[in-house]
Amino acid sequence: MIDTHAHILNEYYDDIDSLVKMLKENKVLYVLNAASNYNESLEVLDLSKTYNNFLLPVIGIHPESINDKDNLNKIEDLIKNNKIYAVGEIGLDYYWVKDNKEEQKELFINQIKLAQKYNLPVVVHSRDAIQDTFDILKEHRVKGVIHSYSGSVEMAREFIKLGYKLGIGGVLTFKNSKLYEVIEKIDIENIVLETDSPYLTPEPYRGRENNPSNIYYVAKRISEIKGIDINKVLEITTKTAIQLFDI
Repeated sequence: MIDTHAHILNEYYDDIDSLVKMLKENKVLYVLNAASNYNESLEVLDLSKTYNNFLLPVIGIHPESINDKDNLNKIEDLIKNNKIYAVGEIGLDYYWVKDNKEEQKELFINQIKLAQKYNLPVVVHSRDAIQDTFDILKEHRVKGVIHSYSGSVEMAREFIKLGYKLGIGGVLTFKNSKLYEVIEKIDIENIVLETDSPYLTPEPYRGRENNPSNIYYVAKRISEIKGIDINKVLEITTKTAIQLFDI
C-alpha cells in the first residue's frame, strides 16, 4: 500500500518512530509526506532522511499559507538540491478567504512552473475553486493528483483527460458521501489512495486521529463499489502511484 498524501509532522504526531514501525508492519510501502509551507518543507526533507526514504518529501506552499509566498525561491533551492517527489500541497482554496483569489492563482501558477522546470508532478488542493483550478491546469500542463477529490463525475473526467489522477481518501467511507458515484464511473487506473493524515479518518475509525495504514479501509470501500477484490485494488493503485511519482 502507498499513501499518496499525508502530513506526518511532529506538530501532529508525538512518536513518529513508533508510527513508522507500525506502518511498515501493516504493509505500507511508502508515504508521500506533504508540506504546506517552507518550514514544513524543511521538516519533511529531514524526516525523509531520518526514515531512510520511507516518508517521501512533497514540498510547496499551500494556498492557506499565502503569506509564505516570499519563500518560493527557497522552495526552489530545496527542489534543486534534494530528491523531491512532487510539488505540493499547492492549489486554490476559496472556502475561508475569497478576497485574495488573484494572489492565490499567481502562487499556484508559479509553483506549477517550478514543477514543469524540474519535471515533477503536482499535488493539487482545490476547495470551492474547482473551475479556476481546472482552467489553470488546462493552461499549464503538468501531471499530478487532484488531492481529496470531491467534485462531480463530469469534472473528474475532465481532470483525467488532462492526465491527472484522483486522490481518494476517507471521505469515500462516510455514510453521507456521494463520492461513490465518481468511483462507480471512472476506471480504477485513474485513482490513487490517500489518507490526508492526521485528518479525514475513514470509517470505522472516524473521529480518531488518522494514519496512513487506514488507506486499507479506503481500498476496501473501492473494492465494494467496483466489485473488485481488495488485493487487486491495492495492486493497481500502488502501481499507479509508483509510476506517477517515479518511486
